[in-house]
Amino acid sequence: MPIPQLTLYRHDRRKRALVTLAGEIDLESAPLVRTALAECLRDGIRTIDIDLSPVTFCDCSGLNAFLYASQQTTEAGGALRLHNPPPMLALILELTGSGFLLLDIPFGQLPPLLGGVPAPATQTPPPLSVPLASGFPGEVR
Repeated sequence: MPIPQLTLYRHDRRKRALVTLAGEIDLESAPLVRTALAECLRDGIRTIDIDLSPVTFCDCSGLNAFLYASQQTTEAGGALRLHNPPPMLALILELTGSGFLLLDIPFGQLPPLLGGVPAPATQTPPPLSVPLASGFPGEVR
């Protein structure tokens, strides 16, 4: 079995932990991330800060581990926050709607709109230029 290319450092201070991940978070190393974050909760840690600046790669299994840990932490009355993600991971978080992991927003709640920009109004579809034909295919009128 290959050794995961991920190093994990954990520094506790009372009910808060700083977890620094270095290397690649993928299918092989994501279980290590899940286990480490679950251990924080078992040890009574309720605020988990994850420094991602030394992460060189993160795929969907790593994102899934963060989402799961965020949900578990929120259910335990705590908060999980990601800090300093590499540009590609920041893009993945944005594209998947997981930006709440970077902000201090509990799992399952939508982040507030930036800069007080109102939510986009629902648009009605433009009128059709050709009237719809009634009847069934092959029906002669």
